[in-house]
Amino acid sequence: MRQIKALTFDTGGTTLRWHDGISTVLRRVGLRHSISADWSQIATSYRRQSLEALLGALEPEFNIDDVHRRILDNVLTAYGLDAFSSEDRQEIWRAWHELEAWPDFPPALARLRERFIVASFTILSTSMAIDVSRKNKMLWDCLISCEMTGVYKPQPESYRITARLLGLPPSEIMMVSAHNFDLLAAREQGYNSAFVHRPDEWGPLGGPSEVPDPAHDVITGDFTELADALGA
Repeated sequence: MRQIKALTFDTGGTTLRWHDGISTVLRRVGLRHSISADWSQIATSYRRQSLEALLGALEPEFNIDDVHRRILDNVLTAYGLDAFSSEDRQEIWRAWHELEAWPDFPPALARLRERFIVASFTILSTSMAIDVSRKNKMLWDCLISCEMTGVYKPQPESYRITARLLGLPPSEIMMVSAHNFDLLAAREQGYNSAFVHRPDEWGPLGGPSEVPDPAHDVITGDFTELADALGA
């Protein structure tokens, strides 16, 4: 592993508590209609289908906000929740822009920024990345949304574009994520990789990428450990 000059962070499930935020708003809206459901399962289905609709896209005519709105209607219909009004759906959709960060992330990011260039490298829409960063006081040196480049992770070109934008060879960049597919795709383009465990990302049902691939250069249990491991 060569000297690392920049860290690029996945900014969805890795830094944000999306499952808590989305299951909470679904439950709140359901209560208004006196509806009980497995809100955790519904939130997980919503997230999975949204990722499937966007990951790997090339020059799509939509962003993650568009996907979240379209998939929401599909999911609510599938779970028999057509009673949710247009106002309810707007409230649920807007919750993506109001997600809270994992509590260990903002202080660790501040530490890491003292030593490294730190960049958000995300499939989130530019506006969503801005909103959640401001809400959680996450101060980046650079925000690179795949919406800006038109090439979505894990397409190889997305990692090459990000390295060019940062003006660095991939060997001097470390991708940070809780997702093996993202990290391994980055490694194929010459990046270093750091896996940070987020075992609760998908809620009680669990989800993918909970067991880190041994190929990663750094594997940590949380962001505090990552900052320690990188000498920040």
